[in-house]
Amino acid sequence: MLRRVLPSVRVGLQFVKPTTTAVRCTSGSSVYEPDYLESLKPKFPQYESLNVQIKGYDYPQLESYQRFLHGVAEYLELDVSDCYALPPQQTQVQRLRPNSTVVESDYKLTTYERSLQLCNVDAPVYPQFLRLAQAALPEGVSLTVQEHTDDCEERRYVPDKDLLDLKAELERMGGASTKKK
Repeated sequence: MLRRVLPSVRVGLQFVKPTTTAVRCTSGSSVYEPDYLESLKPKFPQYESLNVQIKGYDYPQLESYQRFLHGVAEYLELDVSDCYALPPQQTQVQRLRPNSTVVESDYKLTTYERSLQLCNVDAPVYPQFLRLAQAALPEGVSLTVQEHTDDCEERRYVPDKDLLDLKAELERMGGASTKKK
């Protein structure tokens, strides 16, 4: 029977036999990616951007509750990227006399809205924030949480009424002329 003998290499006074090493690749990482990139990823899934919207009829109460929510978010180490007020909405309510069309009283209600934008919210922290927000919710205030969209950003800005009127007048006159003289 023939045996194959690996050649020995003499290093100094010792004989060293060659060995083979196996490189094992762990799941999720590549041979060319360093290990520290894995440690930079978040531990938990995250909500990219959330809008916490609160609405109510009493502006000082709404402002105080928004300040409370901002404090809770900072305590839970959530990234508060923006806080802002949205334009108030006017609603007219008429109370009629029973079985008639005669107006008994007329009310003008103003609905105020504040918004708090949170970024990179860890999934396990979100329910804690929501429970604290609901537990401290004042009477007459509604709370809504939704993902941030472009519509949320557009609602934030008040349109310029004078500019819109001028554009409408220009359209009635035949539109803008693009010819240069």
